[in-house]
Amino acid sequence: GMTSMLLHEGQPGHHFQVALQYEMQLPDFRRYARNTAYGEGWGLYAETLGHELGLYNDPVAYAGALQLEIFRAVRLVVDSGLHAKGWSRAQAIDYLRNATGFTEAMAANQIDRYLAFPGQALSYKVGSLKIQALRQRAQARLGAKFSLAAFHDQVLGEGMMPLDVLERRIDAWIAAGGR
Repeated sequence: GMTSMLLHEGQPGHHFQVALQYEMQLPDFRRYARNTAYGEGWGLYAETLGHELGLYNDPVAYAGALQLEIFRAVRLVVDSGLHAKGWSRAQAIDYLRNATGFTEAMAANQIDRYLAFPGQALSYKVGSLKIQALRQRAQARLGAKFSLAAFHDQVLGEGMMPLDVLERRIDAWIAAGGR
């Protein structure tokens, strides 16, 4: 999973994204803002770039990426189970352990995280899916004019923001012909 983690946490993930944001001439409340769906969505989206960067050509690296995907799917179930289905902490720990092979301590650590931050696991995936959908929309509408680098500049160019604001930003960029 190290390749995926590098993409998520380092380049082009959080380190890159947050460093850009800190360099922007934004009011402090925006420069240091955190929006989990946007920020973690970018991190998950960044992991998908491993295919295009040729980093998942190594079967072991790709297996690590798939293992992380399984973990993220499991935590969606656990987050929903705890907060929508009334699961107990013990039920959630058992489910996570059985589905992932985590030790009891590792599972308890994760479950406590989801208890403290309801919906956090969901926000990662919602953000990633939104960025992927916006990319697909831009590619479809711009055709040969689409530039992945320019798309990424648009996604990251104003710092963290609510996903509906990001969508309006990307739609305006598309309407301007990708300029």
